Amino acid sequence: MSILNISLFSLFMAQFMKIFTERPFDFRRIVGSGGMPSSHASFVSTLSTMVALKYGFDSDLFAIVTVFSLIIIYDASGVRRSVGKQANVLNHLIKNLDIEHINKKPNKIKADLKELVGHTPFEVLAGAGLGIIIALTYYYL
Repeated sequence: MSILNISLFSLFMAQFMKIFTERPFDFRRIVGSGGMPSSHASFVSTLSTMVALKYGFDSDLFAIVTVFSLIIIYDASGVRRSVGKQANVLNHLIKNLDIEHINKKPNKIKADLKELVGHTPFEVLAGAGLGIIIALTYYYL
């Protein structure tokens, strides 16, 4: 199996695990963003670990993959989490607005922004750990 295939397997495993780690139990979580564990972190951690094991920790390829992996993990935990918090605030504001005075048409504005977008640090750590374990398991078996 290629490095990409193992990384994609890790991504799908993380998404599948979300069904069982999130409450209430919901099969739609398998395709959603956010939640436990981070599939972004799992995907790029598997990729980085597999590249390190195949090409060496001192290779240029590992350096490149690691930099991009860190950017993706930062985005999953930092930027996207902030977006989720902002969506929560906006949804709350819109639900409590007196829309009749703002619009001629009532209920024109809907409070339905997606709030579960980013990850907590623990969710990212769990995803990264899962990715490393999957990479090491595949490499040594």
